[in-house]
Amino acid sequence: MESALRDALGTARADYAEIRTERRTTTQIVYVGAELEDISAFTSVGGCVRALVRGGWGFVSFNDLEELPRYVALACEQAELVGRGSSHLAPARCAQGCVAAHVEQDPRDVPLAHKEALCRRYNDRIRAHGRIQTSSVRYRDAWLETTFASTDGAAGSEESIFCGASVAAFARDGMNVQRAHKSVGDLRGFQIVEDLDAECERVAERAVALLDARPVEGGRYTVIADPMLAGVFAHEAFGHLSEADFVYENPQLREMMQLGRRFGPDHLTIIDDPSLEGEAGHYRFDSEGIEGRRTVLIRDGVLASRLHSRETAAKMGEDPTGNARAINYQYQPIVRMSNTYIEPREWALDDLLADTGQGLYVRGSIGGMTDMEMFTFSAEEAFVIADGKLGERVREVVLTGNVFETLASIDAIGNDLEFTGGLGGCGKEGQSPLRVATGAPHIRIRNCLVGGR
Repeated sequence: MESALRDALGTARADYAEIRTERRTTTQIVYVGAELEDISAFTSVGGCVRALVRGGWGFVSFNDLEELPRYVALACEQAELVGRGSSHLAPARCAQGCVAAHVEQDPRDVPLAHKEALCRRYNDRIRAHGRIQTSSVRYRDAWLETTFASTDGAAGSEESIFCGASVAAFARDGMNVQRAHKSVGDLRGFQIVEDLDAECERVAERAVALLDARPVEGGRYTVIADPMLAGVFAHEAFGHLSEADFVYENPQLREMMQLGRRFGPDHLTIIDDPSLEGEAGHYRFDSEGIEGRRTVLIRDGVLASRLHSRETAAKMGEDPTGNARAINYQYQPIVRMSNTYIEPREWALDDLLADTGQGLYVRGSIGGMTDMEMFTFSAEEAFVIADGKLGERVREVVLTGNVFETLASIDAIGNDLEFTGGLGGCGKEGQSPLRVATGAPHIRIRNCLVGGR
């Protein structure tokens, strides 16, 4: 396949051109309530050509691999029609060789009937609880082989195998409906979705317990966020502001996101790292065929770098980071995160609670939104911290504020880094879900605005 791609690129009349092909097999199972809504397995084959002429891009996607030279010509023709300036791509280390997937248990070796029986068992466990109105169990595995070649000399392929599941419980008491969920998913193998029976029990119990929790009173609190919520905050509220295409296209954001600006205390470091093998956001090469690398976004409280494609790196005079990613061959790569996390420090959770005295302990995430530097996140559940100990459960906890003010207010970071992958993913410019992971230890935020009743 690589030789066919290189031969087709030899016909390209462009400043730069690349071909990316994919072979994919996917299995998915969905239970909603008592119903098995979907059980399917399918295979797809396709590819795309991207060409650059005088600063203009042409893009063609296709489902057959028989007419590669024609697709190259079409992409070059498109690029020539829109090109009006000059082409600039930052030099980078390109893909060479084949990268194989390494999993403990390949989900392709597991019979479909076993996968369905597992999902049915989890669904039955959730529905067996009293006051549970309905349930949701979703399973997906995907094998992907991507082959890449470019006129800059990239030539290689990479294989990945993802497996994950999510379970959710919805409890109801009259008009009061509460939800709890758990999602797992990474590149380590089928074993991640086995033995989730205890998690199903906890999800159902949490949903029921939230029915009796009182709504939190709005105000400003000292907040301890668990690793899941803290990781989502790092990804959604700060990570997207670090994507260089977003920064370059927005003068207001360029002014805010100046390298060397202090954004937090000395103990705050935020990293994006696709090289973390096994995590959901792991890859060796991005969708431009560039080797991904560890990028320290905030180092000791100071903005140190941002995420780049080759094009954004050239435009901003910085180094490419290997973060140009597309969800599949039907899309052009754009700047995206991989495994984004807050680096752990020294605090144990018990010590953090004892030192806090009064406040809120918030866990999990059930959604949120960001608008430039402003954010809003809803926690799945929360507990009052009284005299350094966890007290009553509260619900409807919404954290909101300015990301830069919030980063500066993180005064303690735990030692218990955890990564969260799952069936969901990142969305940007119509490309969703992109496989990523978020990570963090527990963090403490002073003077955090919490919405409630």
